[in-house]
Parts: sequence; structure tokens; C-alpha cells
Amino acid sequence: MNKHIVILTGAGMSAESGIKTFRDADGLWEGHDVMEVATPEGFAANPKLVLDFYNQRRSQLFEVEPNSAHYSLAKLENDFKVSIITQNVDDLHERAGSSNVIHLHGELLKVRSTFDESDIKDWKTDLVMGDTCKKGYQLRPHIVWFGEDVPMIPKAISICETADILIIIGTSMQVYPAANLMHYVPQNTATYFIDPKPNIDSKQNLTVIAENATVGIKKVIGLLKN
Repeated sequence: MNKHIVILTGAGMSAESGIKTFRDADGLWEGHDVMEVATPEGFAANPKLVLDFYNQRRSQLFEVEPNSAHYSLAKLENDFKVSIITQNVDDLHERAGSSNVIHLHGELLKVRSTFDESDIKDWKTDLVMGDTCKKGYQLRPHIVWFGEDVPMIPKAISICETADILIIIGTSMQVYPAANLMHYVPQNTATYFIDPKPNIDSKQNLTVIAENATVGIKKVIGLLKN
């Protein structure tokens, strides 16, 4: 039976593809206050602004490509069982060929009904006011906004509980509830943490690699082969 690698990815995974990291140091996202464009309250106050914001993110997504780190993770499936749990809302893991990806914070290329959150559909064009579900309710981006539940967390926890190896890439693991996931892997699981400015040091079962995603994942694959 192939070993099970669980991979947790964040904004740093897609940064080298040209996707801006979620928030710059000034707390703005693409020039917008996060509370205006990534909360239920922001959507209620100005739905058109929020839809326009995600329309821009969606069109930006079509202008970028997976980077070598995305492709490296997809190739791991040749030798391991691989589960990717990502905080990213892009589809770059899937485009690179990864077959088992869970999106904790939703997906840019999906929308859902404001009436029934289980009514989710694929969506690749602009979403505008007046686009409705079958029952006539406005559609919204299928994104987990601040203050909303993260419905995929229980599934992500159950995946982490079966990890033989854990790889964390491009996330500071400071955003909850995603940050808790690393605590659900079995004790003594070999863990690799790839981040250009890591906030922790290597210890017994934890190998810290102070690199960006594309360089760091090559180093981890080298260690796994050994």
C-alpha cells in the first residue's frame, strides 16, 4: 500500500504563478478593505461591488498557469496516495493534474445560491446581479467569507488523521480553523514545512525548508526519495 501524503497549501503555493497573496501587509486585498469584499455583511451592503471584485479575480485566474510546484505535487501521485487540502480558491492544483483536492475556502470557478448553500454550480464567466438559481434567488461566489463556517473542515480532519507524511506549503498556518489541521495528523508523522520566511524551526519530526514553493518542493521530493 502506498504511503499517504497529505499536503496543506496556502497563498504562497500560487504566488509564483502570479496570483496575488490574499492580503498585503496593509490589510488590503487588491486595494479593497477585506471586510467590504469578503464578508456576508459586505455582500449585503454592496453586492455589486463584491460580484465585480470576484469577477476580476476569476478573469485573472484565466491569465495564469500552474507553476512547477503544482506539477511536482501532481507527479507525486505516481508513487504515493496524495491528498491536497488547500486554502486557495484557484484551480491550479487541478489544472496541473492533481486528482484529490479539497478547497477549504471555496472555489472561484463555482457559484452558489444565496437561498440554498448546497446548490452549487460551475461558473466561468462574470457573475452579475440578476443571475439566479432555479428557485429565483441571487447567486453568489462559492467562497467562504470571514465569519462563515468552513464546511469542509470535518472532511479535512479525517484526511489528516490518516497521513503518513505531511507537507505544508506557502501558508503560515496562522489562519483558523485551517491552522488546526496539522494537529490532527498521527503523532510522529514526518512533517515538511516549506515557507520562505518560516516562523518555526526544525525539530524531531519537523523539517523546515526556508524556500519558496517551487524550490522547496523539489528539496522535499529529494528527501522523500532518500
